[in-house]
Amino acid sequence: MHYYLIVALQAYCIYHAYKNQKPYYWYFLIFFIPAFGSLIYIVTQVYNQNDAEKLQNELTSIINPTKKIKDLEKKLEFSDTYTNRIELADAHVQNNDMPNAIVNYKKTLEDKDQNALYAKQRLVLCYFQLKDYVGVLEHAEAIKDKNEFKGSKQQFCYGLALKELGELDEAEVELKQIDRPFSNYDERLELAKFYLESSRTSEAKTLLQDISEESHHMTKPNQRIYRATIVEVERLLKTL
Repeated sequence: MHYYLIVALQAYCIYHAYKNQKPYYWYFLIFFIPAFGSLIYIVTQVYNQNDAEKLQNELTSIINPTKKIKDLEKKLEFSDTYTNRIELADAHVQNNDMPNAIVNYKKTLEDKDQNALYAKQRLVLCYFQLKDYVGVLEHAEAIKDKNEFKGSKQQFCYGLALKELGELDEAEVELKQIDRPFSNYDERLELAKFYLESSRTSEAKTLLQDISEESHHMTKPNQRIYRATIVEVERLLKTL
């Protein structure tokens, strides 16, 4: 039990450091001195009296994710509001339960007084995880004229869904929107693969070379985060 608690604490600290863009040396402290390093990080970078309850809840969610679901279900039974249902749907996503997340996101769409954008954004991602590309198209096309859609993860999923359904020209239009320097490395790798599958070797090679060059200027944390992507980029370049 102590081992799992230390791992959960370590995972939380790494997540918090990444989310809040902490200096890279914290990653070394947390990773190489798990218990002591994590405690130092919590005390100096996270913990104060106002954060105590939030920290406890987040750690509980990591150790026992189903408890959060049950608590939110009880909360929804007591008060069936848009906010409570969205929280439950988000929790199902965190627990990798996309079917139940979809049920709850769709339920919020019945409330016409609420902005449906967030729920539809999440539905696009849920359907994509399930490889239900028709579902992706249904909800992506309902929001593709929104400013928030441009260059988003939803637009990327929409492009890949179009590709899987054989709409290659339309897919390229969407996928190219995420080709932005020094960002979207995973997505740009998929775009390069799209070019290769379309026998457009020159365009694929140029994009892969751009990513490879940019990888030399990444911060240490980003090099770790995108290590698998960079390895795949270099592998593909060697084949061209």
